[in-house]
Amino acid sequence: MRVRGGTGLFLFALAGCGVAQARVPNASPQGSSDSVLIAAAGDLVCGFDTPPNIPCMAAGTAAVIKQLKPAALLLLGDIQYESGSSLDFQSYFEPAFGEFKSITYPVPGNHEYFTPRAAGYFDYFNGAGVDSGRVGSRSRGYYSFNLGAWHIVALNSNCPEIGGCGARSPQAAWLKTDLAANRAKCTLAFTHSARFSSGEHGNDEFLRDLWQILHEAGADVVLSGHDHTYERFKPQDAVGRADEKRGIRAFVVGTGGKGLGRFLRGRPNSEIRDNSSIGVLTMTLRPESYSWQFVPVRDDMPLDDSGDGTCHD
Repeated sequence: MRVRGGTGLFLFALAGCGVAQARVPNASPQGSSDSVLIAAAGDLVCGFDTPPNIPCMAAGTAAVIKQLKPAALLLLGDIQYESGSSLDFQSYFEPAFGEFKSITYPVPGNHEYFTPRAAGYFDYFNGAGVDSGRVGSRSRGYYSFNLGAWHIVALNSNCPEIGGCGARSPQAAWLKTDLAANRAKCTLAFTHSARFSSGEHGNDEFLRDLWQILHEAGADVVLSGHDHTYERFKPQDAVGRADEKRGIRAFVVGTGGKGLGRFLRGRPNSEIRDNSSIGVLTMTLRPESYSWQFVPVRDDMPLDDSGDGTCHD
């Protein structure tokens, strides 16, 4: 495994939205038989009720994505503030990110559920009043798909809204069945809230059982947002024990544009933490391995993190 990282552990005052040329990873934009380039971020677009002091920079994030030309865009929840209403989605999200809709795979965040049943989110991605579509059914909001040689699982971390996330929940039962039916060598899952985070929201204990299922099935990577920070963890199991052989490498990428947050307490196995840079995490997915690189929206943002890993046997 190769890892390179550099960061400033401070809160950076963001002003303006000048976008520098993105540092594009060395991968085919549309993927190939050998590799697929994806981009991921959460906590993105400001809305009608966003406080005026928030440095909204989602337009810069969208500009970077346009330069990168990924094969897929994973959005890690809270993609439209403040309540994920249909009006906000049409007025703010669509102008900024609508051109990427055909390659976008989102999960809902807690702000999407500030509109009852996340109706604005499901109306936008599935169609007005349509129950099931590209982001799963309205009662579940979880789904999966294959991308190149990888199996990708989108999980809904809004547990009270969907019947829980415990070992006997409908989502846990679905996840076991889905992973058993899709035995790809490489598996990536993404959620809104993070099982592990050193940020203000901290560890989400409600996700422990889902992580346990992923760990037992040999999943390789989990991406999350919720905390408006960037953080990378070394491979670990569902209770946070380091596990270099079978552990899951986790990233928090709440850097999509809706400001930046604080770190409260460093968690075990946290390898890099940053709350100074807005941008996206890119990953190149290969049949038996992956690499990652954080791409900031401006060159004066200091986070520089990259590395690679091998999928589990």
